[in-house]
Amino acid sequence: MTYDVARVRGLIPSLGDGWIHLDPQAGMQVPDAVFRAVSTGFRTSSFSHTGQHSASQRSAGILERARQAVADLVGGDPAGVVLGPDRALLLAWLAESLSSRLGLGTGIVLSRLDDEANVAPWLRIANRYGAHVRWAEVEIETCELPAWQFEELIGPTARLVALTAASPIVGSAPDVRVAADRVHEVGGLLVVDAIGAAPYAHIDIDELGADIIAVSGTSWGGPQVGALAFRDPAFLDRIPAMSLNPYAKGAERLEVGGHQYSMLAGLTTSIDYLAGLDEAATGTRRERLETSISSLQAYQDDLFEHLMATLGDLPKVTVIGRASTRIPTVSFTVAGTQSEKVAAKLADHRIGTLSGSHGGSRLLDALGVNDEGGAVTVGLAPYTTKYEIDQLGRALSSL
Repeated sequence: MTYDVARVRGLIPSLGDGWIHLDPQAGMQVPDAVFRAVSTGFRTSSFSHTGQHSASQRSAGILERARQAVADLVGGDPAGVVLGPDRALLLAWLAESLSSRLGLGTGIVLSRLDDEANVAPWLRIANRYGAHVRWAEVEIETCELPAWQFEELIGPTARLVALTAASPIVGSAPDVRVAADRVHEVGGLLVVDAIGAAPYAHIDIDELGADIIAVSGTSWGGPQVGALAFRDPAFLDRIPAMSLNPYAKGAERLEVGGHQYSMLAGLTTSIDYLAGLDEAATGTRRERLETSISSLQAYQDDLFEHLMATLGDLPKVTVIGRASTRIPTVSFTVAGTQSEKVAAKLADHRIGTLSGSHGGSRLLDALGVNDEGGAVTVGLAPYTTKYEIDQLGRALSSL
């Protein structure tokens, strides 16, 4: 069945605000069903999932369904799904929990391609306990992360590799499996940040070889909720707990404080929304996710080609990187104009983009882009249309 972008747009009331939203990396537009799920959750759940009160039992059901939904998204086990207010916080708590494994004489491998949320926590631990940090570098021309580096970078003392599944700035998608196989040979762990990859790609924790995957609901139109999925749920009981509950077991050992059950209800609904992007999708939620994301990919492949052709026709626009394997996200510069000014001009045309140094992006620093005024980032979403890409091209050509 042909991907029906008009139907998808009809599920998202905020698209009626007159703006063109090409900034999904800042958080995709939220479907109406998610708003309703959050509102219902506020009215019907309790502040605890323990106890015999009916509201508490409803909270327990919401928590269980959220763990299952994230597990379906990544192909994991719901017993290994840790939930929290933000994936950056969860990664920070994870780093603290694993700190005893990352002391003097051990190694950590990080990537210039990664978002700061999967870099800063590991640097703090390394600085505190003396672990040696090595960096996987990108190729300047393509912004690809060559897989051959991992054979050299991941030595016998390596205990952890932190790697993105796809860059939310330049779109490059590295070969995660190569890093996974190498780090497992030396007894280490692989932590994969999938904030850039969801919802553009099929995420399978076993195929990636990741020990832990981090995701965020805002990546696909969900609420501000983060999750860590552990390939081996039993591993959670073998690491120090971060929970304030001294008797916490399993996933709860990394869950600090209470849950926002209304947000968790919205998270489940947002994953159901992803699974229903293709009306023809049938079967389990995992099967429907695979069908819908395949349909979305087919639609966005053509649309992204049109976006790249549109940018390529503008003589003052320089696209940063052209990775062969990527998600539909791209950053660019406009000759002689600071990125903030470009974004402001686009906003005058009611086109939303991301701009500047992206909060101090190590990638843009390494490429020298921030020294020249930063970059503008645009990306496709399930609701993006060819007309919106054409409007972007017209607005850029008028600068």
